[in-house]
Amino acid sequence: MKRIIYYTIIVLCAAACGQSASQEESASAEYETMNVSRSDISLEETYPASIEGRQSIRIIPRVEGYLQEIKVKEGQQVRKGQVLFVLDQANYVADEKAARANVEVAKAGVETAQLNYDSRKGLREKNIVSEYDLQTAAAALSLAKAQLQQAEAQWEASRSNLSYTVLKSPSDGVVGSLQYRKGDYVGPTIQDGLTTIADNGEMYVYFSLTERDIMRRMEESGSMERMIASFPPVSLQTAGGETYPLQGRLESVSGVVDRSTGALSARAVFPNPDGRLLSGSTGRLLIPQAMKQVIVIPQSATYEIQDKVYAYKVVDGKAQSVIISILPVSDGQNYVVTGGLDEGETIVSKGASYVKEGQQILTAKKTEE
Repeated sequence: MKRIIYYTIIVLCAAACGQSASQEESASAEYETMNVSRSDISLEETYPASIEGRQSIRIIPRVEGYLQEIKVKEGQQVRKGQVLFVLDQANYVADEKAARANVEVAKAGVETAQLNYDSRKGLREKNIVSEYDLQTAAAALSLAKAQLQQAEAQWEASRSNLSYTVLKSPSDGVVGSLQYRKGDYVGPTIQDGLTTIADNGEMYVYFSLTERDIMRRMEESGSMERMIASFPPVSLQTAGGETYPLQGRLESVSGVVDRSTGALSARAVFPNPDGRLLSGSTGRLLIPQAMKQVIVIPQSATYEIQDKVYAYKVVDGKAQSVIISILPVSDGQNYVVTGGLDEGETIVSKGASYVKEGQQILTAKKTEE
């Protein structure tokens, strides 16, 4: 029994010695520190965004006929003026020829009426014919000219109808789904169109800005127009996480605040020469924000508890926790501090989550400011 008690005392002593050593070890430790100072930094605010083509144009025939040729495929990139579809032209070619012939007949009628009028006019000057005969010839000439104009109008209409049998792309863009097939009878009454051409030379990127952000920017610039004109170039991160290589510009901001969100709809425009941006896709808009002479600390100098951000100041060589306020945007490595720290103070710059309150801080090295 005495032997068991003796062993127990030895174990407890060993544990106590180990705990004491551990406490001494945790009582002081080496950490990197830095002096709080002000500097310039450029951050990027990110906003969810949707991407749409500048316009989507339905291709609807202006005349009726059988679909004779389909010159494009779904998803094909086309240029303005490129032929998309051809309708059966036989009837329209015949109508154009008939209308052209009617013009020639009408021209001959005008020439005949003109000769008759000139003859009557000469005879009237010699009192060989009456004034009534002269007026009758003048009326016939006017009628012939009107018939010529009518024939020319019909010829122009027939030529237009013939040209409408060849459907061309109204803009650069991408061909949508093909709704009809060769041999289908189509015309102006089809509401869905033969296809759509999505104009993707430039893409609209829609996102929302908060009312507070808009008001702040307007106060800085003086007006909505000046704010838009002076807005910095924006970037786009695609759904795949890649940054689009070309920058865009802010084009417009809605003048109405959405009551449910407290935000205003905004639209940026991005060039899309290679068609990499697809209409209907999503991404994130990146807006640079240059800040001058602000307190910047590394994120490794902070830790969070219940949505509050803390840092450790080094006061008289010991760690003292402090709640800090930071901007909601960051560059992924640093925070901009708006409260809780002052210039000249020393903080633990790395490994703050391992520091204990009141712990003796042995400076390993100072982080470059």
